[in-house]
Amino acid sequence: MSQENVDQAGRPQPATAESQEYLTKISSQPRTAADLREVARVVFPADKDLDALPLYIDGPINVEGPSSAGSDTANQHPDDIISRRSVRIRPGRRVSFGSYFNAFPASYWRRWTVAESVVLRVRTSGAGSLIVYRSNARGVSQRVEDRRVEGSTTCEFELTLAPFGDGGWYWFDLISDEEGMTLDAASWLVPSQDRPVGRVTLGVTTFNRPDYCVNTIRTIAEADGLDEVLDELIIVDQGNKLVQDEPDFAAAEKAMRGKLRMIRQGNMGGSGGFARNMYEVVEGRQTPEGVEKSDYVLILDDDILLESEGVLRATAFADMCHTPSIVGGHMFDMFNKPLLNAYAEVVNPYRFLWGPVDGLGAVDFAERGLRSRPRLHRRWDADYNGWWMCLIPRTILEDIGLSLPVFIKWDDSEYSLRAKAAGYPTISLPGAAVWHVSWADKDDAVDWQAYFHERNRLIAALLHSPFAKGGRMLRESLTTDTKHVVSMQYYPAKSVLLAIQDVLDGPERLHEMLPTRMPEIRAMKDEYSDARVVKDPAELPPVRRAKPPKTMEAPKSPTKAQLIPWAVRTVLKQTLRPVRSMAKEYPEASVAHMDGHWSYLATLDSAIVSNAEGTGASWYRRDPAQVRELMVESVKLHAELLSRWDALSEQYRAALPEITSVDAWARTFAENGPAQ
Repeated sequence: MSQENVDQAGRPQPATAESQEYLTKISSQPRTAADLREVARVVFPADKDLDALPLYIDGPINVEGPSSAGSDTANQHPDDIISRRSVRIRPGRRVSFGSYFNAFPASYWRRWTVAESVVLRVRTSGAGSLIVYRSNARGVSQRVEDRRVEGSTTCEFELTLAPFGDGGWYWFDLISDEEGMTLDAASWLVPSQDRPVGRVTLGVTTFNRPDYCVNTIRTIAEADGLDEVLDELIIVDQGNKLVQDEPDFAAAEKAMRGKLRMIRQGNMGGSGGFARNMYEVVEGRQTPEGVEKSDYVLILDDDILLESEGVLRATAFADMCHTPSIVGGHMFDMFNKPLLNAYAEVVNPYRFLWGPVDGLGAVDFAERGLRSRPRLHRRWDADYNGWWMCLIPRTILEDIGLSLPVFIKWDDSEYSLRAKAAGYPTISLPGAAVWHVSWADKDDAVDWQAYFHERNRLIAALLHSPFAKGGRMLRESLTTDTKHVVSMQYYPAKSVLLAIQDVLDGPERLHEMLPTRMPEIRAMKDEYSDARVVKDPAELPPVRRAKPPKTMEAPKSPTKAQLIPWAVRTVLKQTLRPVRSMAKEYPEASVAHMDGHWSYLATLDSAIVSNAEGTGASWYRRDPAQVRELMVESVKLHAELLSRWDALSEQYRAALPEITSVDAWARTFAENGPAQ
């Protein structure tokens, strides 16, 4: 945390007199319970998981060092967590709730909703002090108000949102006297302004992850407060290992009390499954009273752990937005729970490449908590939110259509870009999140997904790129494909070329290819040694080389200025130079995945390369004939794509309303029955 407005002991001090009027706004007309809506409850890990605790309770104030945020929570005992909403503060201790899940993201409410103030309500038992803080966009903390509490006490603070235009949070600390104290419950409330409470359908799509899905069903069934907003949970099962065949499914289904609906269909990837969830919300469901429709669909990945409080927060936030808005949740690492994968994600319009805002990826709250991360106190506006957790109003679905039929990549980012063009923003809301199996240890750019990375990125750029010829898109595409070729990665190189050809063929076959292209691309793996993963290293020949390299250091990558001449020389050498005879029988090197950079692989004639998961390795072998064939085809296809870009862009944009329409998706669902 920035050190402004602190005393010599490091304690935050009150704001200046000039700004004090903006910090606390006490209403002249007392609020009644009916005026206020609870939009975020202070909660704690459902299973008393201390690994996740840094997301719920922050460490001591202004303690320097990388472990400061975790040092206080490391001493927290599981027995101190009394319930989901109650925690014990030991005698003489200070506990801060300026944490990811329990601080209030005031700047997001200030920017995107009609709320002008927020009420903090805290119920405690025992004796101690309650201090309310706020921060600004630079991460500077300021004391707002403090009160002494004794016995069973409920304190309320009405806090203005006026000064949070660019960033800032509210939170509170509790300091226990020697006899100890308990936080019985706390919540953040906003004036309802007669806004109705929206109803939400939760939509999950799954492929052969029945155990995860049953756990999600159980979590939703047991969640306190969800019944007030939940219409139903729809699970679209696209696999052949069915969720309903899991031993615990019957009990989980019963716990849902009639609010679970299972739908089976063929495997059409995430876009096919999530489009089905969207479709069901737009069409509504038949009840004795007629057709009922949810206000929102909140789509969830199948391999997640859900913080159910985020569902309530996302729904409440969407209810209060100025205009219909997509409200997304963040993704934490399931196996490293304090690690946030991305705080806000954007699409670089010139490169047309998605990713987190610089410096906002891989945020580890076990190292430093929220209060010690000034960058997280600025409001960051996102271009899109991943569909691991994303709430979409039905009005947006009805206006701009359903997902693109594109299987696994770019469906979520394209949808938000389409919504933005129609005037609907996407907000990645802090405090709403899931834990997801991380893909940090996967390299899907060199497996069958390389096809979908290329094709779907091209389609999204044709639809939404503001730059002539897609900006840097085609140049990067050619560079990426060339890197695959010189790295002996012929399977992904060929997949990229098939993707370009399919884009050139136009949008008419996208629905038709949805269930078939993935198995066709995967079937090609047997033709390429670089795509065949060997689990047992003993099955591969030992490393041998007639003439070892003169240095043990890996070759340096060419600079940007050197890249094109380097690529030309390397392609010519790989095309014309014969493969060293010993490299045909033995790999020249064993390369760890982290070392498998294209500039190094390009110097070898064969290599054993580990996969990202560490479960096996593939034998890469240089083939001059493949290099010639792939490079000639790559140059030809990229040149055609460049020459036809403008016409293709018009063609895809004209087709977009039809291929994302409810009717088009209804036909696709009807033609793709359950997987066998």
